[in-house]
Amino acid sequence: MRYYPTFLDMRGKRCLIVGIGDVGRRKLASLLAAEPVEVLVLDTFRLDGITDQELKDLLSHPAVTYQDRPFTASDVLGRALVFACTGSRTVNESVALACRNHSVLCNVIDAPEEGDFIVPAHFEAGELIVALSTGGNSPALARRIRMELQEFVGNRFSGMVVLMGRLRPLVLARGEETGQNTKLFRTIAGSGLMDALQSKDRTGAETILTELLPQELHPHIGELLHELV
Repeated sequence: MRYYPTFLDMRGKRCLIVGIGDVGRRKLASLLAAEPVEVLVLDTFRLDGITDQELKDLLSHPAVTYQDRPFTASDVLGRALVFACTGSRTVNESVALACRNHSVLCNVIDAPEEGDFIVPAHFEAGELIVALSTGGNSPALARRIRMELQEFVGNRFSGMVVLMGRLRPLVLARGEETGQNTKLFRTIAGSGLMDALQSKDRTGAETILTELLPQELHPHIGELLHELV
């Protein structure tokens, strides 16, 4: 199976997690970081019976609605993403079937081929997110590769990501052709600016930006470098 890689904007979206064991908890924590408007969580134990404080904190999040009841097919209606995370093959299969019948994207933890997407191994370094997948063949290998990449990347790109995020709207506001903007972005990305930022070399960073940026953007160099060097 060949998956299509993408990053989803979950703001304002409504999601569903069926099963809040160890896997469901991890799915909920990462999903909440993407700021959905609501996550309905279903399981069969009472909320007042939960003794795990970390789980209680997750379920008390303003965006979370917890209901201690079995899953029904209508629960998937209006959901952008659904996670089938129970320890029951029968329940997970029912969740996947309901999602398929209503064209709702579903992730099935014990049978990825029944769902529509898998969650890649990933890590964050500031505003940089690196995600990778083995196509579902080996989550254990994906984890090892992720750990090695995370050690390699560290924070070396963090400052550059922030600066490029600040620069992009300034360049686009000039109204130049897309090809010209792309050439400018690629030239800056391939320059020594990242090394200057990492070594806190303000003079070097200012020199590079002065050489590469159009003259009308030179007054913005100070704000581009603010707190980065």
